[in-house]
Amino acid sequence: MQEIFYVVCLSVGSIVVLFILTKLMGCRQMSELSMFDYINGITIGSIAAEMATSLEDNFLQPLTAMVVYAIASVALSFFCDKSVWFRRFIDGKPVILYDNDKLYKKNLSRAKIDINEFLAQCRINGYFDLSKIQTALLEPNGKISFLPKSTERPLNPADLNLNLPLESLSANLIIDGKVMEKNLLHSGKDIKWLENQIKGQGFNHIEDVLLATCDLQNNFHAFGTKKPVTIPDILD
Repeated sequence: MQEIFYVVCLSVGSIVVLFILTKLMGCRQMSELSMFDYINGITIGSIAAEMATSLEDNFLQPLTAMVVYAIASVALSFFCDKSVWFRRFIDGKPVILYDNDKLYKKNLSRAKIDINEFLAQCRINGYFDLSKIQTALLEPNGKISFLPKSTERPLNPADLNLNLPLESLSANLIIDGKVMEKNLLHSGKDIKWLENQIKGQGFNHIEDVLLATCDLQNNFHAFGTKKPVTIPDILD
């Protein structure tokens, strides 16, 4: 029983340490991983697991190792930000796999990507015909980005010389029945305006609103907390 309690305490401790180190290393560790980030993340996780399950009293050694790996990651990120050469050495450079109706076999081999995998990535990104692609690049994070030919890209307002108003993020004015006072003040509105808006959308009280948003164009949307009416599944 004592050993189980000891493992539980070490597990909780390793989770706390991992959380702190991940916060220090930045969100990049949780998003797109470079080769070093990938190796670093696996190593720190393995050390944390060893620390959590070890029944020995000496937990300072794995803790020190985790801190050293975290410091190395932060230091490398710092040097990558300061030096273009160092960043290219650590993260690598984009590799051209396809350009102007030509496949680069040598670059595909360097990237360890066979033709079937390349075609699969094309299909996943919506390109079932290579003739619609102008350029395909293998990015340092391991993903392939595609530049469509000008005749194949979707039409946008600029092609029609249309000047549309700028879009903006909607401010959350109510969340879980509570008014976000800072957001309300920042948007230039007051509580009376907010109450009138929610009443206009069928809500009598602020507590009845799960989420209410408003953008720069004063487009107001409110979503209620009441359960929706059950709609029969027409696909049965």
